[in-house]
Amino acid sequence: MPTVATGRETPTYEDFGRAARELAQQVADDGFEPDLILSIARGGLFLGGALGYALDVKNLFVMNIEFYTGVDERLELPVILPPALDKVDLTGAKVLIADDVADTGKTLELVRDFCAGHVADVRSAVIYEKPRSLVKCSYVWKRTDAWIEFPWSTLPPVVDRRGGPAR
Repeated sequence: MPTVATGRETPTYEDFGRAARELAQQVADDGFEPDLILSIARGGLFLGGALGYALDVKNLFVMNIEFYTGVDERLELPVILPPALDKVDLTGAKVLIADDVADTGKTLELVRDFCAGHVADVRSAVIYEKPRSLVKCSYVWKRTDAWIEFPWSTLPPVVDRRGGPAR
């Protein structure tokens, strides 16, 4: 299981694989057959791809959302970044939204509202859901109040695109 220390939880790649498979099983056991998986970038990309393989869904879409700017630092509201998804691609579809963490739930709420009125059904799958999340997800691997440090985001970037030297 993920390592927990000082209010932080650090799942391994193996934990991620287990989480993705168990979430896919929850979706299958529920009888939900999504037409497409809508990943919230960046954290939801990994889960969206894994769920796509596990649920045999080949239609994968991405929405780029900016909200977090650092550890527990965020913008006032999440913002959809271009290119925005064309709602015509979602019309009448059964959509599974994939993200890594439902922290405040504001990002999931934004994406769910974006889909509203266009899709036949929309559900969400997350690896972690925090108690304070505005959105209660359909499929959750684990509930926690800890800060999550995923293995793909614990090391600094190899390049710094903000103009400074790489860390």
